[in-house]
Amino acid sequence: MSESEGLLEPERRRRERRLNARVADMTIPEMRRLLVTTLLSTIVVMLFLYMVRSVIVAGVLGVIIGAYLRPLHQRIRGVVGSRVVAAMLTIAAVIVPVLAALAYSYVEVSQVAEYVSAHQTEIAAQIETSVRKLPFLQDANVGESIRRWVIATSDYGAKLPGVIRRTIVSFSIGATIFFFTSFYVVTDGPALASWLRDKVPPRYAELRSALERAVSGVLYGAIYSTLVTQTLKSVIILAMNLIFGVPLAAVLAIVSFIIGFFPIVGSWSVYIPVALWLLVFRGETAAAIVMVAVGFLVNTLFISMYLRPKLAAERSRVLNFYWMLVALVTGVYTFGLAGILIGPILIGMLKAIIDTVSAKTGWRVLDESESEMGGASA
Repeated sequence: MSESEGLLEPERRRRERRLNARVADMTIPEMRRLLVTTLLSTIVVMLFLYMVRSVIVAGVLGVIIGAYLRPLHQRIRGVVGSRVVAAMLTIAAVIVPVLAALAYSYVEVSQVAEYVSAHQTEIAAQIETSVRKLPFLQDANVGESIRRWVIATSDYGAKLPGVIRRTIVSFSIGATIFFFTSFYVVTDGPALASWLRDKVPPRYAELRSALERAVSGVLYGAIYSTLVTQTLKSVIILAMNLIFGVPLAAVLAIVSFIIGFFPIVGSWSVYIPVALWLLVFRGETAAAIVMVAVGFLVNTLFISMYLRPKLAAERSRVLNFYWMLVALVTGVYTFGLAGILIGPILIGMLKAIIDTVSAKTGWRVLDESESEMGGASA
C-alpha cells in the first residue's frame, strides 16, 4: 500500500461509519446539524425551482437537443477542428430554420392584419350575408355584433407588433438558456453525465440506473412522438390548405405545429377557423365539411389521442399506451407546455421507484449488506 493510500484509509473508514450509522447512535449536535442542513437544502431547492420555473422547458429541451446533436457535432468537429466552433455550427443548424420560419410567419400575419384593418366594412358585410343564410337567422339583427367583432380583431392585429415586442423579452431569456444548455451538453455531455453519476452513493446505484433508464426512455419517447405527430398534422393542414386554395397556407401549418403540442387543444384551433372562412367567404360548403372532418377525425382523434401516446410508449419502452396517454394529457393541463416533458418524467420516475423498491433483490438489500460489512470492518 502506498503512503497516499495509507493516509486516505482512515478517512475512508470514517466515511463508511458515518454512512452506516443508525439514527439512534447520532448525538444531539449531529442531529441538529442534520436538521439544519436538510432545512437549508429544502429552502434552496425550492427557491431554485421557483427561479427557473419559466425556463425549465428551455433547459430540458437544451439537454435533449444537445444530447441528440452530439453525433452531428462530432462530424462537424472533424471538419472544422475546433470544438467550440463545431458546437455553434451544430446548434445554428437547429435555431436558424426556426427563426426563419417565425420571421416569415410574422411578416405574413402582419400583412393579413393590415388587410383586415383596411377592409373592415367589406369583411363585416360578407360575414353578415353568410350568417343570414343559416336556418333561423334570416331575420336576425347580427350586423352590429359582427362589425364589433371585426373591429376588435382589427385592433388586435394592430397591437400585434407590441405584443411580439413584449414577448421577445421572455423568449430571449428562454432562448439564452436553451442555447448555453445545448452548447455545454454538446461539448461536455459525457463529462457532465459522469459528474452527476459520481454524486450518487454506490448503495443507490440500482435506483439511479432505474431512474436513468426511465427518464431517458420517456423523454425520448415524448419528444420523438411529439415531433413526428406535429409534423404529420402540419403536413395534413398544409395539404388541405393548398388543395382548397386557402391563403397563408404555410403560416397556418406552422401555427398548427406550434399549438398542436397540446394533446387536446391543438390543431383544431386552425382547421375550424379555416373551415369557417371557406364557408363564409368562399361559399364552399363541401370544402368546409372536409376540412372539419379530416381535421377532427385524423388530426385530433387519431394522431393526438392515439398515435402520439402509442409512438411515445413504443419508443420509451418504459410506459404502456395508457400511462403515456395519462402522462401527456394530465401533464399538459397541470404544468402547461412544460407538462409535455414533466408528465412522462413523473410517471416514469414513479414506475422506476416502484419497480426498484418492490424488487426481490434491490437497493434496500444492498444497503443492509453494506451496513453489515461496514460494521464488521469497524
